[in-house]
Amino acid sequence: MTKRRHTKLIHVGQYAAEVEVQLIDEDGGWSPYLSLEDAEKLDEVRKALAQEDLKRAAKLARVFELTPVRL
Repeated sequence: MTKRRHTKLIHVGQYAAEVEVQLIDEDGGWSPYLSLEDAEKLDEVRKALAQEDLKRAAKLARVFELTPVRL
């Protein structure tokens, strides 16, 4: 079993977040996969962005506000 760092992107409404997680590689099965803790962290960031609780989301991820490009 090996673990490697990976950045997952989450987009909710006008916000996006970069969440650092570890992917677990294992022979056979459904590899690579996330640990339960990392899956819960992704859910927590997604929930915080949906509620516009940017302070809570920023504790777990890098948060960005998206603005439309007007040409």
